[in-house]
Amino acid sequence: MSLSAEMQAKINAAKERLDAHVREIVEWHFNPETGCEYWLEKAKGYDFDPRKDVKTYEDLDKFPFFEDEDLRGGPVRKWVPKGNAGKPVYVFETGGSTGIPKSRVVSEDHKIDYELFSETLPDEYFPKGADWLMLGPSGPRRLRLAVEHLAQFRGGISFCVDLDPRWVIKLIKMGEMQMMERYKSHVIDQALTILKAHPNIKCMFATPKLLEALCEKVSLKSVGITGVFCGGTEMTPQFHRFAVEELMEGGYFAPTYGNTLMGLATHKVPFDPADNWAIIYYPPAPRAMIEVVDPDEPRKVVGYGETGRVRLTTLTKELFIPRFLERDECEREAPCAAYPWDGVRNVRPFSRFATSVVEGVY
Repeated sequence: MSLSAEMQAKINAAKERLDAHVREIVEWHFNPETGCEYWLEKAKGYDFDPRKDVKTYEDLDKFPFFEDEDLRGGPVRKWVPKGNAGKPVYVFETGGSTGIPKSRVVSEDHKIDYELFSETLPDEYFPKGADWLMLGPSGPRRLRLAVEHLAQFRGGISFCVDLDPRWVIKLIKMGEMQMMERYKSHVIDQALTILKAHPNIKCMFATPKLLEALCEKVSLKSVGITGVFCGGTEMTPQFHRFAVEELMEGGYFAPTYGNTLMGLATHKVPFDPADNWAIIYYPPAPRAMIEVVDPDEPRKVVGYGETGRVRLTTLTKELFIPRFLERDECEREAPCAAYPWDGVRNVRPFSRFATSVVEGVY
């Protein structure tokens, strides 16, 4: 890959920033004065000293792959760093909609993540002071509080319509497809009521299926919606184009890829017709990094344009998650001017797990 001197300088600067951030976060989580019980106990079984031997991002390969089963059950306080003692603690579910929930404890990360995301939203379409509609799962996931904070951070108020994905999945597994459609209609009816009652709502979060269902009932332009950010497993290049050309009616569509462990990866800007509507995301470096790895050799990063499995590393003072293999696959994307680090293209459920994924209306 041939790069200009300016672009290479940006990549080098981002890498230096990432390495420095890795050293800071590893020191925080493995220092007995500031670390959490989980990682201080784990460190006793390692044949290396994280505080001394991890100097770069690549050095995180010294850690074994993170097993997210460790997030199931309690006590959840083992994840609270001593350095964050006294801060309020939220518990959010992450990943999957069946079995014992996997939990992440959070104090401020969800607010920081969405304040950073706010910087990527154009004020022309997401006006400061405008109100928001949040159309998706609320508690015990973080989405409701995160979108609410985003609205407040931009000077607005958030109205929430709840969706229970666990109930949707139960209906699908029972073969109650008609009931599932009734439930979706129930959610959309609530959204329509709120939109008609509150004309200052200009911005919205929705999943792809709920956005499409809403637009079957009403024109977004007619109710004053000018900006939508959207996330969920149904995000595809085809839906991306459909949303921009048909649903938004001149408004701004911001596809996102995120979860409770990573935060929010944002879409590539500006839009490039050469990308052929591919959905290209860049992680919120240095707070989180996503790489595309060989499914059979997950310590090996694939080449640009090649397909592999998503590998996540989370690096905040509230959470350290090294080398977690997500249930997603995609193509590796090269750095760009706005984001001089690796991105991902067309994220979708990992093909080897696809038969077990139930998407419902979320």
